[in-house]
Amino acid sequence: MADKENKKNKKKAQEPQEEPQEQPEATEAPDQSDPVQELQEKLDAQHEAHLRLAAEYDNFRKRTQKEKEASYANGKADTIGKLLPIYDNLERALNQPTEDAAYKKGVEMTMAELEKIFQGLGVSAYGQAGDAFDPNLHNAVMHTQDESQGENVITQVFQKGFRMGERVIRFAMVQVAN
Repeated sequence: MADKENKKNKKKAQEPQEEPQEQPEATEAPDQSDPVQELQEKLDAQHEAHLRLAAEYDNFRKRTQKEKEASYANGKADTIGKLLPIYDNLERALNQPTEDAAYKKGVEMTMAELEKIFQGLGVSAYGQAGDAFDPNLHNAVMHTQDESQGENVITQVFQKGFRMGERVIRFAMVQVAN
């Protein structure tokens, strides 16, 4: 019997022995993680939050700058709009006949100063007889049939229009032919 056991032992020795497979050690348990990885994730999250905050601030700064510019332009246009009746009165005074040369000269000088101020602010008057009618610039208050004039031509200006750049401050009141 000893021979049989020796043969069995030899067979077992000849057979390649299976080495126990090494189980990979769990480096990360569900409740434990690598502190370096944790800190890196926190750093990345903080960096992303910082970038978002910086972009939000930049957008806020640009938006407030645009609002400030628009507010300034609106205030300027409103102020000029309130000065336009003075311009109209000076223009009517210049068109009235008068014997007093000093009075006329004073009104002319006042009108010249007001026009100079308007020019400095980028305000220009528009609307003359013979111009083409543009509904974006003119307010047609009368219509006339005149074969000597072309289609949609301004025949008379009742009140000049004013604009600051491309912005219309006051539409010109006009009479349009045909």
